[in-house]
Amino acid sequence: MGTDELQELRWRLSALAVFRGLLTDPVVAGVTTCLEAVTSGASWDLRVSRYGELVSRLYKTGSCCLAAHVRNATLEDENAYLRLVGAGEEVAPSMEAALRAELRTLERVCRLAPADLVGELPAGVDGGLLPSFEPGDAAGRGLSDAYAARRARLGTQGFGIYARYHVFAVGDGGQIEPVRYPDPIRLEDLVDYERERAQILDNTMALLAGRPAANILLTGDAGTGKSSTIKAVANELAPRGLRILEVRKEQLRDIPQILEELTRNPLKFVIFIDDLSFSCDDDNFAALKAILEGSVSAKSDNVAIYATSNRRHLVRESFSDRDGDDVHLNDTMQEIISLSDRFGLHVTFTKPDRATYLDIVRKLAHDAGVTMDEGELDLLAERFATRRAGRSARGARQFVDSLVARGA
Repeated sequence: MGTDELQELRWRLSALAVFRGLLTDPVVAGVTTCLEAVTSGASWDLRVSRYGELVSRLYKTGSCCLAAHVRNATLEDENAYLRLVGAGEEVAPSMEAALRAELRTLERVCRLAPADLVGELPAGVDGGLLPSFEPGDAAGRGLSDAYAARRARLGTQGFGIYARYHVFAVGDGGQIEPVRYPDPIRLEDLVDYERERAQILDNTMALLAGRPAANILLTGDAGTGKSSTIKAVANELAPRGLRILEVRKEQLRDIPQILEELTRNPLKFVIFIDDLSFSCDDDNFAALKAILEGSVSAKSDNVAIYATSNRRHLVRESFSDRDGDDVHLNDTMQEIISLSDRFGLHVTFTKPDRATYLDIVRKLAHDAGVTMDEGELDLLAERFATRRAGRSARGARQFVDSLVARGA
């Protein structure tokens, strides 16, 4: 490109509005500093230094193609335009026009070559000794069409961090943060409990389809696969637009604020509360009760709450609680024990009997490639369960893992 064309591209980049967030991307920021150096007639030392910094930033992303990086950053950018579209609101013509113009500007960035970003070489300098990046003509073409297709997939792909990740947690400051390395468990990894999994899967499919979906309480003995089932369903349905957000019990008061953010998102969310239980004087009890009853600030059609607990009634209760000085003691006790009834769907995972436990062991052992006489396998599995104080799906997997570790 000529100097005038590079100068125009430089000021068009500085005027980005819809995609202004891209200017904080290290690589895009490096492009702007290179263009500034080249078009302002900066010294060779400054131009080559800024160019080297740009290529270094590009390499650190794991890419060697500037056009591919800019294209991906553009398609994943979370901006005001996508938030309006995702919320189903009308976009003003002026914003639509700005979007189209800025996409054309970014297409021009994708066509930049190393020579455009480093400028004219001094006499006697071998340009082949400078670091370089791969040409990106193919990656840069059709960015506007790719963005239109991206907009059409908002309901299943999302935008921003919700496009790059599907599992999230709430940070200590109440902000939503991605989980970069979530549990990869799949539905096919789980054995037995088909009826229980089918209820959860059907309810989640209803959520994805925009039909009424219930909040679910999963109760039962430890190690029966309650949490694993929720994680496996989330992994299975992530390509269809499902995201899972784990919330700790002490963060329940943050849920109304979280729902205000998620309600305008085109994706569907499961808020996951693991190992839920309360004491009688727990302030979080009232917070969850208000959320489940659908208070004005906590109503959202694209969110369902899935909670697991080893307790049927969620509240740890002692006999002394029943002998308190509450005038309307019966009413108080009914409020305490009825919290679980505020979940629309209650799924119970019971501890497996001997036949079910051994069936789980055999299937897991087969999948893991364990070659052992079935009678011996059953005997060792029962001994393992006895040492662990009972049979469970988790214990069955731990037993099979121990056989694999020993090379069985």
